[in-house]
Amino acid sequence: MSGIRTKLWRIEQHRDATGLREQLLEASARLRAGGLVAFPTETVYGLGADARNADAVERIFAAKGRPSDNPLIVHVASIAAAEALANEIGPVERRLMETFWPGPLTVVLPVRPGAVSPRVTAGLDTVAVRLPAHDIARELIALADVPVAAPSANRSGRPSPTLAEHVREDLNGRIDGIVDGGAADVGLESTVAMVDPDGAVRVLRPGGVSAEALAAAGFDVAPADADDAAAEDAGAAPRSPGVKYTHYAPKGRLCVVEGAPEAVRASIQARLDADAAEGARTAVLAFAPAPPGAADAYRGAHKLIALADAPGDAATAANRLYAALRACDAARIERLYAEGLVEPTGLGRAFLNRLRKAAGHRIVTV
Repeated sequence: MSGIRTKLWRIEQHRDATGLREQLLEASARLRAGGLVAFPTETVYGLGADARNADAVERIFAAKGRPSDNPLIVHVASIAAAEALANEIGPVERRLMETFWPGPLTVVLPVRPGAVSPRVTAGLDTVAVRLPAHDIARELIALADVPVAAPSANRSGRPSPTLAEHVREDLNGRIDGIVDGGAADVGLESTVAMVDPDGAVRVLRPGGVSAEALAAAGFDVAPADADDAAAEDAGAAPRSPGVKYTHYAPKGRLCVVEGAPEAVRASIQARLDADAAEGARTAVLAFAPAPPGAADAYRGAHKLIALADAPGDAATAANRLYAALRACDAARIERLYAEGLVEPTGLGRAFLNRLRKAAGHRIVTV
């Protein structure tokens, strides 16, 4: 699938109300007509299609090369639009929406028969829905006046796009248009949650709304799986996007090294020394800059990227992760090593989830 002329709507150049609306009217008309339009959200860029149009949804899977049993999140512009997709909305689900929408939380609901194409739900009896916090996304969806199925706007398995140029790298010539709204704020996909029969909120995929934030808002949060990989079952359709297959991967071989900081740095340096003897191009994703007085950071690495500005800054690391992986691809890096130096709480859990998946769960503990 290729050869489509991909239109670019440069929203940043049309900040006045009239120019912005004209751009979004054109993009929304393309969506309504069955086209594929990538657009910014506060998490990452999404690849949108009318969720009711089976042919348009099928084009998402073809453009991305996405496995057919991987369900899609449906984006809406209001809670009322979410209600139209659900067979019913329980009190806990409704309170989740009222508390965290608009925002980076996807809620899994029982799907109303015929509300969306079965390709969106991968044959499940549920649909994952979210109301994005990004103004451009909401206005685009409202103008289109259709529920918009939208996974991340990248080739399947690749790092998700946080800039319009990332979308162009992967999908130019394969989709109808890209709405360029600048950089995504969070940088990781939304949290996906569903409510258990006992009323507990179960996080299926960690993201911008942490389990701690859910608990602080008064929700009963079900215990997280000890190992995300253990939840992956090759024989079952996943309840949530992003939990079954290796995702977000760079072209080079990525290994995550976890443990005490000094041991992590020593282990990575030893691997770099061995790689140098083989002539491999290497990169290190350091969680934060080396502490003052430390020895030369990672001698021999062809590329060194500090994901955060300070230890423990998971929000900045999350925001920079995908762009860093793409930068390593651009530098033709063959072997990458990432410091797993973050507490698996709050946004740190989402960051580690994506980092481990990018490595195909290739993790070394020292």
